[in-house]
Amino acid sequence: MKVLVTFAVEAEFAPWRKLRKFRFIDYRGLRLWRSDAGNVEITALVTGMGAEAAAQAMDLMMKMADGDQYFDVCISSGLAGALAESLAVEEIIAPQGLVVEQKHAHQTSERMEVDAELRSQALELGAKCTDCLFTTDQVLVKAEQKRNCSSKAQAVDMESFEIVKQACAWGARAVVIRAISDSAKEDLPINFNLTLSGEKQVSVGKVVLELAKNPLRLPSLLRFAKQSRRAAGALANFLEKYVPALAGIATSNRSEAVGAR
Repeated sequence: MKVLVTFAVEAEFAPWRKLRKFRFIDYRGLRLWRSDAGNVEITALVTGMGAEAAAQAMDLMMKMADGDQYFDVCISSGLAGALAESLAVEEIIAPQGLVVEQKHAHQTSERMEVDAELRSQALELGAKCTDCLFTTDQVLVKAEQKRNCSSKAQAVDMESFEIVKQACAWGARAVVIRAISDSAKEDLPINFNLTLSGEKQVSVGKVVLELAKNPLRLPSLLRFAKQSRRAAGALANFLEKYVPALAGIATSNRSEAVGAR
């Protein structure tokens, strides 16, 4: 079985890379790591933050494919922000559905559901059951922004809808496994929307520039970095037991629940 696991930034993937031996692959600028867990071949992909970066990375993965269905399973992984107050930092979530931010008021909301069997496996291993994940093109920096979006979903990220959509178009089975990095009630210490590099990774230099605008934010930034590392570590531990367990799931039985509606 071939499993693709995506992360937005390298910091989300780093704890898992420390847990198992991955070999690096550079394909046309794609940053890929590969490992084996029994008869499961794992490919980890760092896409960059946001739907556009995710779409470009997934498109390159298609070009790299050596068959009609290069991956049997795609897992959109990484960190997510809580929109529901019931979600705590470091909790692992497995949402049933995904919704995406609509750019125009006249557009109808599109919901997509993940593979039911893959999600059930995650829940059995301890992931928290949530109904929906909201994908937006901006980091929600303020608690007020999170409250305004809380009617849409229980958590928020910037890539999962596009990743699952692309994976389903390949014919792969898809699921979302995310760790909560920030609670619904907390403001982020700086505006991370202003810190992205051209590769859609967090730029240390731009973080320093943002911090220079308000040096008193340093303690809260250090606290946020620490809790994000803990969340990424919890995610790594979960993936380390979840992905090998997928070997027992049939590769030819694509869930009928997957798809946009």
